Amino acid sequence: MRKQLTKIKKAFTMIELVFVIVVLGILAALAMPRLDRDLKQEAADTILSNIRYAQHLALIDYKHKFNIAKWQQRFWHIVFGTCSATDHTYYFMVGADDNMGDSDNTYFAEAEAAIDPQTGKPLFWTNGQACSDSTATSAYAPQIFISRKYGIKGISSSNGCADALHIGFDHLGRPHHGFGKSAQPNYSTVIHQTCTFTFTMSDNETFQISIQPETGYAQIVGQDNS
Repeated sequence: MRKQLTKIKKAFTMIELVFVIVVLGILAALAMPRLDRDLKQEAADTILSNIRYAQHLALIDYKHKFNIAKWQQRFWHIVFGTCSATDHTYYFMVGADDNMGDSDNTYFAEAEAAIDPQTGKPLFWTNGQACSDSTATSAYAPQIFISRKYGIKGISSSNGCADALHIGFDHLGRPHHGFGKSAQPNYSTVIHQTCTFTFTMSDNETFQISIQPETGYAQIVGQDNS
């Protein structure tokens, strides 16, 4: 006589499924703040590295032409700007106005921009052009579009670099501010107070980067080892 074997099918009960969903929800809630902090940290590290890159270029690429009154406009520098009057998103550029053609500001031509060592693309964007065109922006280093990439919605500057969003460096690595209007070679634009940039994220979290006078040492405020 054959014994009929009964196959027992195992499955989750409704209570078990509800329990799993609750646990996943808790894990997701705990992970989200961490993701936000990582995005802010990535933004801070990227901007800090490009400020230091501008200083590095100033130390190795001599820009001084003392026979030209406004030679200080040639400083290697980083400048922050908004993409256009209707597109209030931010970008940054690193470069030097070699021909001093953009007088009274800190902008420069694409050919004068620094090249991103990782992508081989210019750290450049045309002032006043919208950053929403992915075809146009693909020709430039992607990290410069800091609103689109990191969610930065506001930038302000204070102390040694108040009133304008830029900082430049001379051949000694010293930080300068306001050099776009330099008209005589007297180093009058060297800063004597700590320059502080404050960045506001889309969730209203903020971080700051400071640049010290004389040495030009830049770091993330509150992160002494940055």
